[in-house]
Amino acid sequence: MPNYSFLKTDLINTSENDSSEYEEQIPKLVEKAEDRLVKELDDPGLDNFSSFSFTASNPTVSLPTDTLVVRNVTYTTSTSSLITPLLQRTYEYAIDYWPYASTSVGTPRYYARKNNTSIYIVPTPASAVSGEIQYTRRPIPLSSATGASATTSNYFSEFAYTALFSACMVESARFTKSWNIVQEWEGSYKNSIDALRNQSRRMRQDDMETPKNPVGGPNPVIQGAQ
Repeated sequence: MPNYSFLKTDLINTSENDSSEYEEQIPKLVEKAEDRLVKELDDPGLDNFSSFSFTASNPTVSLPTDTLVVRNVTYTTSTSSLITPLLQRTYEYAIDYWPYASTSVGTPRYYARKNNTSIYIVPTPASAVSGEIQYTRRPIPLSSATGASATTSNYFSEFAYTALFSACMVESARFTKSWNIVQEWEGSYKNSIDALRNQSRRMRQDDMETPKNPVGGPNPVIQGAQ
């Protein structure tokens, strides 16, 4: 399984540069490459779920600290097992229609991304409800540190190594001012990221088309917001 040490050796060997100056730059090259993948790769393998409790007269719900994109929000009331999906709107929409959300009690219908750390749900419920957020997470960055607590491998190194390595080599070529090979590695990165995107697109499409109830099983009751 590729890890930070493997990646570092791969970069040194491929660039044919084992200078101390280059080695000192490798953590920064990896960081830039990971940031690029975070922005450009939409992978279902990065999806996660988080439960929350939503109290009356409080429209703000905190997001997990590793949230990149909120994909879906659902809730259930204390008196019903119905799974109710909320519709996404902009924060401006929410506060335009519910400027006094803490006193606008009703059936929750919409959610909006308020900022990097929270979502906003309106109207607020008359009583406490529980819910679940489906979100795309940011992988823990690779670390050059050693020890039990060090992150020496992550989702990118395990499942998107070619794209990660190519992105690192792009940054490496820029650092060494090897402009003649920047485009070569950009092409390699593009091919890798396109393949991953196509795979992710098929996975998300398959998930949308997969029946949610087993053959012969009961039909699920899902109440949608209008």
